[in-house]
Amino acid sequence: MVKNGELNAEFLNVESEFAALSVAIGASAAGARAYTATASQGLLYMSEAVWNAAGLGLPIVMTVANRAIGAPINIWNDHSDAMSQRDAGWLQLYAETNQEALDLHIQAFRIAEQLSVPVMVCMDGFLLTHASERADIPAATQVDAFLPRYDPRQVLDPAEPVSIGAMVGPEAFTEVRYLAYERMQQALQVIPAVAAEFGAEFGRPSGGLVRPYRTDEADIVVVGLGSVLGTVKDAVDELRSDGMKIGVLGITTFRPFPAQAITQELNAVNHHLVVLERALAPGTGGIVTADLRMALNGGVPPRISTVVAGLGGRAVTKKSLRALLTRAAAGDLEPFTFLDLDIGLVEAELARMRATRRSGPSPENILRDLGITASRIG
Repeated sequence: MVKNGELNAEFLNVESEFAALSVAIGASAAGARAYTATASQGLLYMSEAVWNAAGLGLPIVMTVANRAIGAPINIWNDHSDAMSQRDAGWLQLYAETNQEALDLHIQAFRIAEQLSVPVMVCMDGFLLTHASERADIPAATQVDAFLPRYDPRQVLDPAEPVSIGAMVGPEAFTEVRYLAYERMQQALQVIPAVAAEFGAEFGRPSGGLVRPYRTDEADIVVVGLGSVLGTVKDAVDELRSDGMKIGVLGITTFRPFPAQAITQELNAVNHHLVVLERALAPGTGGIVTADLRMALNGGVPPRISTVVAGLGGRAVTKKSLRALLTRAAAGDLEPFTFLDLDIGLVEAELARMRATRRSGPSPENILRDLGITASRIG
């Protein structure tokens, strides 16, 4: 589009993801509207620059095509990449569909520039990024009317040279970091306001903090992020038809975490919350669950079950969800579990590790147990 003159912009090829975000930082500081995209290991590679962009308060928008992090190597979907950067100071918005991904990018520039903070638009790798579906693509004039001409709060000017990202000692660092907290608090007001304006302008709801689905009088509420919500809603519709009182709470904004909005949605009934985690925090368990418990601390604590699901692209099927949620309704769902875990494979590898110190790489052993030949060198 740039080459053909359709887009008045400069497109830069760089040598790495670290360089990509570094160039975006320079462009944004110079007064340009800046954008880049990454996924998985690429996001980790640019991690230092991720923190720098937030610390400088630069309104960069970045797509994160959510994918697993190795080792072992895995190129399929889960949320490990974006979750690893959750405390860097970027807003994180999660798309359920490709239509919402499109809509969130438009809103992201408006939010980022109003607050002077960077925004990640997270969309599930392969499930969204490599899938096609019908979408309403608005005209450029409509987007221009919604997204004002970029007027940066800070801009480098050769006539008045300054240094950005300079050394700050103990006497001021706490206050500088507090500003990151304050901007996140402001975002909790700005995000729903921008979503409401978007809905009025474009004629469809999109974005915001959270999105409840059939939570009225629900005894069980499934909490999740991203594209898995579509499958969850299908399973919930079927279970509702079977008489189960069940609903869904989709979290669109993960950072800042919308604690008050979640509390307002979940305080009406003493729910059993089933949290679908698309990433794992070894040693603690559920990342979203931890934030959820903090948000609900102070009222009557609901029963919470953490379900780790879909790691490395494993399908989260309606059949598995129905079985899982039926167990929840019967009171048989554990506080912490893995969806569709093949415990036999795990126990076989644990037995090998107990039998011999040099049991070999676990991923390759598990593949061999499955009858899959792992790649070898030599």
